[in-house]
Amino acid sequence: MSIHHLPHCCRPWQWKEALPMRSHRLQLALTGAAVAVLAAGTVSAASPDATARSADPGQRQSMAHANELRATATYASLEKYFGTNDGSGLFREQYPVAVGDNAYSYEWPLSQVHVAALDIAAVEPDYKKELTAVDRAQEHYWNPACGTTGVAGYDSYVIAPYGTGGDLFYDDNEWVGLEKVQDYLQHHDRAALSRAEQIFTLVRSGWDTDPSHAAPGGVFWTQAPWSQDRNTVSNMPAAELGLRLYQITGKRAYLDDAKRFYDWTNANLQSPSGLYWDHVNLGGDVEKTFWTYNQGVPIAVNVLLYKATHDRTYLTRAERIAEAAYSYYVTGDKLKNQPVYFNSIFFKNLLLLESVTGGNTYRQAMADYADWLWASTRDVTTGLVHLSTSGSTQSIEQAAAAQVFAVLAWPRTEWPALY
Repeated sequence: MSIHHLPHCCRPWQWKEALPMRSHRLQLALTGAAVAVLAAGTVSAASPDATARSADPGQRQSMAHANELRATATYASLEKYFGTNDGSGLFREQYPVAVGDNAYSYEWPLSQVHVAALDIAAVEPDYKKELTAVDRAQEHYWNPACGTTGVAGYDSYVIAPYGTGGDLFYDDNEWVGLEKVQDYLQHHDRAALSRAEQIFTLVRSGWDTDPSHAAPGGVFWTQAPWSQDRNTVSNMPAAELGLRLYQITGKRAYLDDAKRFYDWTNANLQSPSGLYWDHVNLGGDVEKTFWTYNQGVPIAVNVLLYKATHDRTYLTRAERIAEAAYSYYVTGDKLKNQPVYFNSIFFKNLLLLESVTGGNTYRQAMADYADWLWASTRDVTTGLVHLSTSGSTQSIEQAAAAQVFAVLAWPRTEWPALY
């Protein structure tokens, strides 16, 4: 089995050297309010988010700015240690470099770098250049030749001239589709919306149509022949994408498909506790690991169903899943054992819920997690986060940390665009 065939939680990410940090980013990170945040690589007793608990509006604005600076510093290190200088705009998988590494990252890490730039651009207009560059890099994975269902999509690895492509994963494509929707909501980019709709056509083609299978239906995880799993992560993000497209276009088919994906997942992968298991195979065996992102996305789907239908049942479901997840991960002190790139998605979806219900419980949990990331996992020399004992950093980890910091700088009025 090749490296990019492994599940997201298990795929080893590749490494390589990169470009020097851009000087204007370094200067930004070391000016003004950033000194209090960045000095010595630690968060003081008056850390941005701890202070924000009792801050007045002016103080909250200052704390948001501090998180913006955290985000830009984290992204600058991402560019420095993972960027490439061959004109592709692509990124490496891991740092430091190991023998046998691929030249570039797989699609899933690159998509999260893409989202990091988009999240920062929401509060830092100067990030248009970074966002444009990674927009172009994303398209090096687009395979117009189509996959096994005859529909084009993003391969798991870059296509020619930079690589030979790879297997097509439906969840990888769904994350890009959601990024494209966020881009459209923030910048009214019609090309981004068009690509999101193309991706949804691909997702529809991934539905299991064989009634003889155990738990018939569901969107497969991948087109690769070695897996026939149907996952929470290939169905709930599909539902979320469909609901976003329904919000934007008003096309009823998007809502109908979203409900189909949602209903199947609830019937086959939601545990009695309200949390969601990972996947079911064709024999009906369920893999019962609880990952944070598999809880976050169903919360968002219920919020968006509430917005689409005005049926408060969906909002009640979102609140119950959020409460169960908060109890399990935050109160139960399991959050730090989850990958940061799962947690970034988890928290964003919780903020989407709080954009409707109000309150600050989930935002504060995200802020506390961000403080821990900054104070306890960041190497002050490189600016890289270290979340394993190997001493390496994955580009997807660095990108996810940047996302966490960036979104904490967003005003609440922008949270409805999150996924």
